[in-house]
Amino acid sequence: MSWAVEEWKEGLSPRVLQKIHELESQVDKLKKERQQRQYQLETLEAALQKQKQKVESEKNESAILKRENQSLMELCDNLEKAKQKISHDLQVKESQVNIQSGQLNSCKKDIEKLEQELKR
Repeated sequence: MSWAVEEWKEGLSPRVLQKIHELESQVDKLKKERQQRQYQLETLEAALQKQKQKVESEKNESAILKRENQSLMELCDNLEKAKQKISHDLQVKESQVNIQSGQLNSCKKDIEKLEQELKR
């Protein structure tokens, strides 16, 4: 089959044949260059796809961390409210203990007075 491809060149001058040879060489060179660029393009597209996946993965991880952070902030708020309630309850109970302690001391004094009256 290659003889048919070359057959059309028969009878052409050496100068024209030289020019055809140069053009064919240039075509081959351009084909190789095109293949290299196609390979580079495919490589870059693969790298881009990988980067897109990485970015998407990081976005998902960021969203998860934001939700976790929000959850932890809510938990902290709830714990702070519980702490304040417990602190308030403690103050109320300490106040009640002080009142009862005062009442106890008063009762003890009353008992002592009554005991002294009984002795008399």
